Amino acid sequence: MTLAALAALLLMFVTLGYIALCAVSPFGNCRRCRGFGYQLKRDRRGRLKPGRTCRRCRGDRKRIRIGRHLFNVAARIHRDGTR
Repeated sequence: MTLAALAALLLMFVTLGYIALCAVSPFGNCRRCRGFGYQLKRDRRGRLKPGRTCRRCRGDRKRIRIGRHLFNVAARIHRDGTR
């Protein structure tokens, strides 16, 4: 096998794996708060405590994955175009 064919095969497996992940679990943890729903801050003694609600996820703790978002957009365009 050539190097280009091997790279294409690897890329195909990674892509199919991401598609399967988006189908099984369309939501992932928020990147900013890492799924806590709030920013962690330290008090004067150095202990962690909850801070303000995360602005990116608004405390929902989850975000939609990019692949699932693209699938939803494509499905919406198809649905609107075939009506």
